[in-house]
Amino acid sequence: MPLTWVTFGLDYVVWGMDPFGYHLTSLLFHAANAVLFFLVAVRLLAAAAPALAAERLGLRLAAMAAALLFAMHPLRVESVAWATERRDVLCGFFYLFTILAYLNACSPDTPARWRRFWYGGAVATCAAALLSKSMAVSLPVVLLLLDVYLLRRLRLGSGPARPDRRRVLLEKAPFVLLSAAAVVLAVLAVRQADALTPVGDLGIGARVSIAAYSLAFYLWKTVVPVNLSPLYELPASIRWSAPPYLLSDLVVLTITGIVAWWRRWPALAAAWAGYIVILLPVSGVVQAGPQIAADRYTYLSCLGWALLAAGGLGIVWRYLRRSHSVSWTGGRLVVSVLLLSACLGALSWRQTQIWHDSWTFWTHALATSPSAMAHANVATLLADQGRSLEAISHYEEALRLSPKSGRIHISLGVELARQGRLAEAISHDEEAVRLMPDAALSYNNLGAVLAAQGRTEEAIERYREALRRLPTYAEAHANLGDALVDKGRPAEAIEHYREALRLRRDLAEAHYGLGRALAAQGSTTEALKEFGEAVAIRPGYAEARNNLGAMLLLAGQTEAARAQFREALRINPTLQEARINLERLAGPAGSDPK
Repeated sequence: MPLTWVTFGLDYVVWGMDPFGYHLTSLLFHAANAVLFFLVAVRLLAAAAPALAAERLGLRLAAMAAALLFAMHPLRVESVAWATERRDVLCGFFYLFTILAYLNACSPDTPARWRRFWYGGAVATCAAALLSKSMAVSLPVVLLLLDVYLLRRLRLGSGPARPDRRRVLLEKAPFVLLSAAAVVLAVLAVRQADALTPVGDLGIGARVSIAAYSLAFYLWKTVVPVNLSPLYELPASIRWSAPPYLLSDLVVLTITGIVAWWRRWPALAAAWAGYIVILLPVSGVVQAGPQIAADRYTYLSCLGWALLAAGGLGIVWRYLRRSHSVSWTGGRLVVSVLLLSACLGALSWRQTQIWHDSWTFWTHALATSPSAMAHANVATLLADQGRSLEAISHYEEALRLSPKSGRIHISLGVELARQGRLAEAISHDEEAVRLMPDAALSYNNLGAVLAAQGRTEEAIERYREALRRLPTYAEAHANLGDALVDKGRPAEAIEHYREALRLRRDLAEAHYGLGRALAAQGSTTEALKEFGEAVAIRPGYAEARNNLGAMLLLAGQTEAARAQFREALRINPTLQEARINLERLAGPAGSDPK
């Protein structure tokens, strides 16, 4: 999404890191999309219903309803409120601009000299849409659907290829080539990010079930936009015979059957076909990511349903016009459209509030759509608040839902270690190593718990395993240094501490460990400097302050040492080394002031 990154860069130039500017830009793009969709809706509704086109007020009222239904719907919140989903609104902008330019290029009312200009503009904005988000690959097919169902430039069925048919098809060649290139790049990008689910993990049958489920799910949420969640997690196993998937299959087959049988209303067929085509890349046939569905995927795919609803409003307009005056009909329909928009706006406003902060976000996700990821993220937030026991409970529930998640095993291991439950922590870290044999983090964490149990040699081997997989892992270098110091090998430890600090100058633990190793070698002055660096980086580092005090005492700076011992005890009243050092400094009379 290079063009999307360019817009973030421009935001940074203007706003720095103020979130307001980034959200404002996304909101402005979304508002522009509403205007573009209104203009597109006017053209498409006029082509689909010539009788409605003759009534200027009714046509614009229906187009306004389509634009408001699209722009105000709660399903749009994720694309607009999530700052990094800028790609949706930016892609939508160029996507709609492409359709509008194409309609101008194909319109008999456009002067011949301008048609080439509009066609070139459509190709250019198609490229821009693809550079914003690869989901725009559906554009060539959508343009063909417009040719068949609304512009009537193509007819379905057999027969000799007419010159105009060949010309219409050849017009799509640049769009097809651009989309094909985008598909290749998107697959490579997803594969490089290791987000593509292998067929072996998710079979063809399961993928078909997911695709049907997503098609039915988005329709349901469009009609009943409540209990929307920022995450609908893919279950650990997919059974096609489960009720949600069977019901989804029934819904998809029923709509498809109606479309095939009821040919008198081609607009339904066009909306259904466009809906499927736009959703196809994210429907689960090519599964990428942890979600089975996502609100953001409706940003483009539900445009057809908004048009269909607007067409229905146009029918109502014409029916009422036969028996009432223009002012009576228009006034009441305008009020109805505005009331519906107000209701949708209220729901969107409420949905926007969940993006306020991480706690609101993940607790809402957990309440509306319980999942392993939601439990794990709530657990992480609880752990950051020091509520370790509650965090452990959520991690355990996350593992029940997703027992093969190595990352959750790692996180649970960390919290169990904090509670002193080292044997349990080791079992989870070992399981993480089994599930993620190439992940340096799992070996590093296992080493840390083994070191806490006094199994230093085993810990050293695990740290080395971590560094074999990720030589630039600063924390693993620092942990290995700690273990080597504990084994009486300070010279070897110093090499790892220095490498850790080369990789991360702000790693307080590495400064502290290097100070210990240097002190063990008698390098008091250098050790003093390293302990001072650790305290400067993390003022609440009680152990570093205690050792800094010891070095200051050796350097003859008694009062400075006393201040460090006191501060270490204030930070951590249970730090016995600092208490002993302070008592020794007070002398036999115990005269040190409190």
